[in-house]
Amino acid sequence: MSTKKKDMPAGAALSPYDTAEFLRTPEEIAAYLEAVFEDYGDDSRVVVAALGDAAKAMGMQKVAHATGLNREGLYKALSGEANPSFDTVLKVMKAVGVELRPRALPRKRTTGVRSIPLIKRKSAKAPARKRA
Repeated sequence: MSTKKKDMPAGAALSPYDTAEFLRTPEEIAAYLEAVFEDYGDDSRVVVAALGDAAKAMGMQKVAHATGLNREGLYKALSGEANPSFDTVLKVMKAVGVELRPRALPRKRTTGVRSIPLIKRKSAKAPARKRA
């Protein structure tokens, strides 16, 4: 049995996948970034690299102009290797047409443990129960 694929001619080279080619609108960019945040939100390098994909899709020169940063610095900051400032991340997000919005995390359910209220309310004492 041969391991060669019938659809691909021998010696054919694969071209690298570039996410930026598929991000055409702010809505597509928002959906892409939302998926990245959902899957890799704990890894800032992945999130920053995804933001770099969005900036490439919109045009790095245009994003650089909108953010007030130079193009080369922007490429470096959004490479996934650097650690850009939060200010830079917010400027780039605005330039590509998306915003960062806080969302409450889902609460974890615990079994057998009562939650402690954050605010104690004064309430009238309930009448004592009569034993039968």
